[in-house]
Amino acid sequence: MKKILTTIALTIIQPSLVFANQPKNWQLGFQEAASQSMRDIVWFHDYMLMPIIVAISAFVLFLMLYVMVRFRASRNPNPSKRTHNVAVEILWTLIPCLILIVMAVPSFKVLYSQDTIPKADVTIKAIGYQWYWGYEYPDENIIFDSYMIETEDLKEGQPRLLAVDNVVVVPVNKVVKVLITANDVLHAWALPSFGVKRDAMPGRINETWFKAEKIGTYYGQCSELCGIKHAFMPIEVRVVSEQEYEEWLSEAKEKFAKDETLINKKLIVSK
Repeated sequence: MKKILTTIALTIIQPSLVFANQPKNWQLGFQEAASQSMRDIVWFHDYMLMPIIVAISAFVLFLMLYVMVRFRASRNPNPSKRTHNVAVEILWTLIPCLILIVMAVPSFKVLYSQDTIPKADVTIKAIGYQWYWGYEYPDENIIFDSYMIETEDLKEGQPRLLAVDNVVVVPVNKVVKVLITANDVLHAWALPSFGVKRDAMPGRINETWFKAEKIGTYYGQCSELCGIKHAFMPIEVRVVSEQEYEEWLSEAKEKFAKDETLINKKLIVSK
């Protein structure tokens, strides 16, 4: 119990000490932001949505308590016959409209920044399958599949249900464009630390982007119910320095060289 209470207290008071690049037990908030998009989302949640939600909830609670006391039967033996109040009706229409407008301005800004893709330094194609992810680096002629590592095969430090055998590698402080699709059913490619989530749909390619600002390993999961093993489709992205990325590319071009014959066989089998 003491450990649980300590974790909750640290989560509320000092989230930066608790959050990491992967989910934590008893975590109550977002994962630590590793991109500007995620920082915008966190700001909008913490400084726009939460104050408004708390204020509205407190106001409604106050009104409920006031009505219960002020208009109780013992105090009002003869109830009022009033059917409506024009001023009140105008207020409870205008005030929600104003609140929505105040919320809309920063939310549109966040959405616009997410949907406006800058010139990409790296392009990756993510393909959802039941139940794993396939990746391509079309500019580098690299293609590979990424499966979750089973619990009994995990190495020390690898998180259960999140670690994969082949990791997506990207350079730090570079714009990465992700083309997302699926080969069978609906999936969703989501990385909380980057503020990224896009549906993967068969026959359609969705686009998103991120610019990772911190070197490290980041985890996500398929976020669209896609069958019996939906929970076993993790996403692992390793952010490295530009030099390390170039070294990885050299190795990956030999290890994961694109083979059109294997791709065609894979498509035939999936059908």
